[in-house]
Amino acid sequence: MPSSKGYKRNYKQEYKTAKKRGEVGSGSKGDNASRKRARRKMEKAGKVRKGDGKDVAHKNGNPKDNKRKNLGVQSKSKNRSYARTKSGGKKNPRS
Repeated sequence: MPSSKGYKRNYKQEYKTAKKRGEVGSGSKGDNASRKRARRKMEKAGKVRKGDGKDVAHKNGNPKDNKRKNLGVQSKSKNRSYARTKSGGKKNPRS
């Protein structure tokens, strides 16, 4: 937060800095764009609909691999959660 009176933010510089740090998307090559392409592909195939509460899941976990055989449909809670141990901690995905 600026503390001096009359201070003006330099949004262009802030965006440049954030992009260098990897804090903002990388255009059409970013993970978010790739996930959206996968979602559109599954919508065209009739597997999901807008507002249906389902997620398109990548079977191998790589959001950039949008081949049809790597895509599946899961509930949001299943797709966005982690396997847990009996004590409540995250399970190691490799075990």
